[in-house]
Amino acid sequence: MLSSTDTLALIKLAQQGNEDAKQKLIEENSPLVKSVIKRFIGKGIEYDDLYQLGCVGFLKAIKNFNTDYNVKFSTYVVPMVIGEIKRFMRDDGEIKVSRAVKSLNLKISKFIENFMKEHMRKPTTKEIAKEFGIDESEVIFTMDSAKMPISMFATYEDDSNKGQYLIDRFVQIGDNEAILDNISLKEALSSLDERDKKIVLLRFFRDKTQSEIASVLNISQVQVSRLECKIIEKMREKLKENI
Repeated sequence: MLSSTDTLALIKLAQQGNEDAKQKLIEENSPLVKSVIKRFIGKGIEYDDLYQLGCVGFLKAIKNFNTDYNVKFSTYVVPMVIGEIKRFMRDDGEIKVSRAVKSLNLKISKFIENFMKEHMRKPTTKEIAKEFGIDESEVIFTMDSAKMPISMFATYEDDSNKGQYLIDRFVQIGDNEAILDNISLKEALSSLDERDKKIVLLRFFRDKTQSEIASVLNISQVQVSRLECKIIEKMREKLKENI
């Protein structure tokens, strides 16, 4: 096994385009990649293909790794490998979004748009579920699977879960996915300018309304609404680059 110092040295070389360094890192970390892909065996993807996907995720880990994350490289590798395989299963695998889900997504999207115009805020998951007579879990599944223009890091709000993220409503599958989410979110936030970061902080972490944010920034509520949409789209694109 390579030491931490040797690993970091090879990562720097690899990030500069040194192919020998990349190959050395892959060879030394092959057991790690193989241990991660074991959980996906028997889910419709051949082992060799799983390993290739794992290596793609590993190479992305090399490219994006930054010592500022204050995590071990091996810790960073695991969620990147998992993310690459899950992306393939979602986009290229056998799991497809049905027409019924797409249709429901369009209806939910329209409801959210009208609700925001009338109430000047986003509806909660509970309110959407009540409107369509479905479970809250189905609302979340529909919005995520159909890739609605709403962030999985938007807050889920009801009397008992105020300020919780939508992604927190899913059953957790180990700590590795939480690491991936935190790393990806941190990098997406770092790509924003100071004003946009402030909007995200006030809107999603301090639970301020658009009108309250407008007052703080001395701009109109309409401007805040437009900026919020642009910020969410910008963060979504950044997250796609990382996963």
